[in-house]
Amino acid sequence: MDYKVLALDLDGTLTNSRKEITGRTKEAITRFQEAGGIVVLASGRPVYGITGIARELNLQEHGGYILAFNGGQVVDCKTGETIFQKTIPEELIGDLDRQAHKNHVAIMTYQDENLITETPDDPYVRKEMSINHMGVKKVDSFTDYVHFPVTKCLLTEDGEYLAKVEKRVKESLGDQLSIYRSEPFFLEVMPEGIDKAKSLEQLLEHIHLSREDLAACGDGFNDQSMIEYAGLGVAMENGQQQVKEAADVIAPSNDEDGIAWVVSSQILHESGAWDRV
Repeated sequence: MDYKVLALDLDGTLTNSRKEITGRTKEAITRFQEAGGIVVLASGRPVYGITGIARELNLQEHGGYILAFNGGQVVDCKTGETIFQKTIPEELIGDLDRQAHKNHVAIMTYQDENLITETPDDPYVRKEMSINHMGVKKVDSFTDYVHFPVTKCLLTEDGEYLAKVEKRVKESLGDQLSIYRSEPFFLEVMPEGIDKAKSLEQLLEHIHLSREDLAACGDGFNDQSMIEYAGLGVAMENGQQQVKEAADVIAPSNDEDGIAWVVSSQILHESGAWDRV
């Protein structure tokens, strides 16, 4: 194989529009793992929201990894060990909450199997609940409640308005936190210096491999760093234009078994691999 590690974004990349992994894609990933490849599920989701997919793909058996919170936490699926984690300084939680209130957007974070928020009925909070199969805990004051380690907060609102909020929050806190959108309506707030590429670099060092051994696939703004970092950077046809321009290869969309195409034609070089549509 040209690439020993395959980093996969989930939503819009590995899963189709119904949030499912097709049989064809699952079979291709299984062939990659049976050939000795290492799969990394690299997502903005919390660990809780990724573990079901890790089990579905048998990452525990094959020795794969979960890269959660856009790289804020990396977990070894075989041992359950956290091999890397970075959290937001507690004193910045209040600043971030004030920014959310000032700009009239929802804010949430993650605690075990629940989302923590003041606005449980917000449509984008409900969307995040559905994506991760999580519950929700309503709190009267986000700042007063959140006194536990936080790897990611999420600000949400309509995409056009959230783009303006992103600029304001970056102006206020951008020198202390990593702030970028994973979807037009999701503004991810991470510890300073965290993105998928930096955490993949930590993981590759841990397993004694290099970026040249890495293929990374994604569709969103938060995938661009790992696509640019990897030996093979792949953007999905359904991805953001800016992300596609940064990629080495454009794969078919997430509704056209794009990841199966990547594994078969770009990594395993299987004879009879279907032509790109």
